[in-house]
Amino acid sequence: MYAIVDIAGQQFKVEKDQKIFVHRQKGEEGSNLFFDKVLLIDNGKKITVGTPMIPDALISASIVTHLKADKVKVFKKKRRKGYQILKGHRQLLTEIQINDILEKGGSKAMIEAATTKPAKETVGKGKKVKETGTKVEKPAEKVSEIIAETEPAKKPTAKASGKTRGAGKKDSASQADKTKGKTSSEEKSPKKSKTAKEAPVKKAKK
Repeated sequence: MYAIVDIAGQQFKVEKDQKIFVHRQKGEEGSNLFFDKVLLIDNGKKITVGTPMIPDALISASIVTHLKADKVKVFKKKRRKGYQILKGHRQLLTEIQINDILEKGGSKAMIEAATTKPAKETVGKGKKVKETGTKVEKPAEKVSEIIAETEPAKKPTAKASGKTRGAGKKDSASQADKTKGKTSSEEKSPKKSKTAKEAPVKKAKK
């Protein structure tokens, strides 16, 4: 039994348990893929040809691995122009394995695959985790966070108060320096008091 199917714009003749390379497909290794663009199916007794597709036909496959094709070198040159360039390209491919070819019931198979839950991660050697139905509790909050929420706002620390005291001392010192400067300048150049009047100098009579 074989079929002709369209996968990512390319037509392949596939059989069960066959491995083929196709353009890169979405999904992780081991995940299932379904292709419904089936053009022809031959089951050994009857050949069914689609117009252009066979309705309700399906081909199921699984991803084996993702890889890159061999490098293809592309060289371009324009004579008398001084232009030449060499590039390389590696096509992204996916290796898939054909699991089954379904002539009918393809839509039901796709619905069942979409509704079924994926298997959970294994623990140890091949032992699956059983569904317990218990709720997962959140981890307890840190003790420091709980204390910070319950305690009232703390008073300013000694360091902060020390800074303010130091600032006050600096201000008082600056004021004292200013007053000292004024007194020294006054001592150097004393001003005459406005109240004291100069006595008139009398000329001696001859």
